[in-house]
Amino acid sequence: MDIQHEHNSNKGRFFYEVDGIQKAEMTYSQAGTDKIIIDHTEVDESLKGQGIGYELVEASVAYARNHELKIVPLCPFAAAVFKKKSDYSDVLF
Repeated sequence: MDIQHEHNSNKGRFFYEVDGIQKAEMTYSQAGTDKIIIDHTEVDESLKGQGIGYELVEASVAYARNHELKIVPLCPFAAAVFKKKSDYSDVLF
């Protein structure tokens, strides 16, 4: 699965496309120099139950680790994933 990432100024997103059409997206805002706030996750109905949302969160965790950032998961989905995955605690703010 190819999760893509875009970062512009103080906002960014992780997303997944099928045949050039965006089917899933997780957005975030930069909060200072040391953290990002995940504010929204959305997955197309056609992909529900396939773990795409989890893949988006995993991509954000990898990004945070690579850039020494912490994550504030305001999005209810992301917050639920962080509660389930204790191995993400190193990046949780």
